[in-house]
Amino acid sequence: MPLYSYFQSKLKHLLVLMSFSILSISSNVIANDEVLAYPFNADSGRYWQYVSDRVMGGVSDGKVNLEQDGEMYYARLTGNVSTANNGGFIQLRASVSFANSEKEGENLKGVRLNVRGNGETYYIHIRTNESWSPSDYYATTFIASEEWQMIDLPFNKFERRWSKDSTLDPKKIRSFGIVAYGKDYVSDISVSTLEFYY
Repeated sequence: MPLYSYFQSKLKHLLVLMSFSILSISSNVIANDEVLAYPFNADSGRYWQYVSDRVMGGVSDGKVNLEQDGEMYYARLTGNVSTANNGGFIQLRASVSFANSEKEGENLKGVRLNVRGNGETYYIHIRTNESWSPSDYYATTFIASEEWQMIDLPFNKFERRWSKDSTLDPKKIRSFGIVAYGKDYVSDISVSTLEFYY
């Protein structure tokens, strides 16, 4: 089930507005005492958005497909990342809000992903209510191996790009991105589950 046409129209809209407006996935949350889970499903395309460095003149090229393996749905981000023209990223992003959860993000410890890929290093970019520009975010890295695996990324491992001594406050999270970033390489990463854990 390709999402490319949907994402392509959204990217055109982004080029006109020169903004990073994103859709909410808060209505898709599944909460319990241990996690706030955002599973991928047949409707996930409405909540996620493909963005590349082309919004700022870069030449990276990619796409996102929503694919299915048995009963499991997953998003697959593929493409060529290029650092030419001061570029260097393709990503899958969505807004995140804990406003509808009882704990409203309080005491969250980190994010957990079920991923597989091509053995490359990928990034998680998180923006908060304190972010003052699209390039102001907290980030950490992980390696996506060829087999599906659950990866825990504690918030205390995230560093703010413009302020290394700043600490990520989960209650202030407003967007989440899975990013192929920072060097010339081929991206191929699949994500089936996104969870914020206590």
